[in-house]
Amino acid sequence: MAFSASDLAQVRFAVSPMWEVAPSFRLLMSHTAHPVHQPWTNQVRPRLLAAGLDRGWLSELIPLVGYVPDFLNPAPAGQAPTPAAEWDAIRASPVDRVRQDLDHLARHQGKLGRRLRTLHADPRARLAKVTEEIERYWELALAPYWARIRAVLDADILYRARMVAEHGSGRLFNDLHASVSWDDNTLRMARRKQPLPRQTAGPGLLLIPSAFTGPGLRTRTTPPDPPQLVYPARGIGSLWETRHVTRTDTLAAVLGRSRALLLTELETPASTTQLAQRTGLSPAGVSQYLTALRNAGLVSAHRVGRSVLYARTDAADILLKAASA
Repeated sequence: MAFSASDLAQVRFAVSPMWEVAPSFRLLMSHTAHPVHQPWTNQVRPRLLAAGLDRGWLSELIPLVGYVPDFLNPAPAGQAPTPAAEWDAIRASPVDRVRQDLDHLARHQGKLGRRLRTLHADPRARLAKVTEEIERYWELALAPYWARIRAVLDADILYRARMVAEHGSGRLFNDLHASVSWDDNTLRMARRKQPLPRQTAGPGLLLIPSAFTGPGLRTRTTPPDPPQLVYPARGIGSLWETRHVTRTDTLAAVLGRSRALLLTELETPASTTQLAQRTGLSPAGVSQYLTALRNAGLVSAHRVGRSVLYARTDAADILLKAASA
């Protein structure tokens, strides 16, 4: 892909929730052990199956291998769009674009499933159903862990922004991925089956780090949007490592013993009932303490079916780390 000076001036980074949805769903549906994400899949896969999301819209839209419809990955508006903003963009997808993508998927898969045939017939009405399921999947599988995932993605962007400042764009591209190289104003991607000619892409380039995209690269080229290049973020290997907290006495003196205990127990997202069982606190007491922690910005709540999962926020992780130092 050739770059003009104008294109280089419009290269930017973005974090995209939707670029985590498809690869993470594919990983859960594959039922294979993953060297990095196994702790996450062990927690989330039973919830996915219990919710029936293995038999819904996403199961037809996201095959285990191959093409995923481009309309599921709209160009991020800004550096870090909210999940809701990306779902709005999906619902606003042009009808012709949705049908074109589904036709492409049919060529890859041989045929469309029952749900996707109805989506092809009436995209405007059915896209609302698709995004409703994406929202359920997000709350179940990714929202409780998003603070941790975002920390890895943001750290990657900070690292690469510093690289550009110190060494220029050429070093950025050459360091991005083993299959990517930069030479003579041209970005080359080895082993890519089809070229990415500039005349079929919008201006600039969107670079999107991902926690779940796997070892390879993913691309999306849909004019008039700029091309998107999705690459594995640095630091994924430590994403699910247990963050040991060895001292909570100092934190207990500030928050109280029960609140400090709940924060340490939220190493992985859990419900009120689970926390009560693990800590010996009453469910009513756990609920009261979690409300206080949530109001203080230390805990986030995510509805999964009839239950609610609580998770530590970045602020809580920083607080625990400081108290354990």
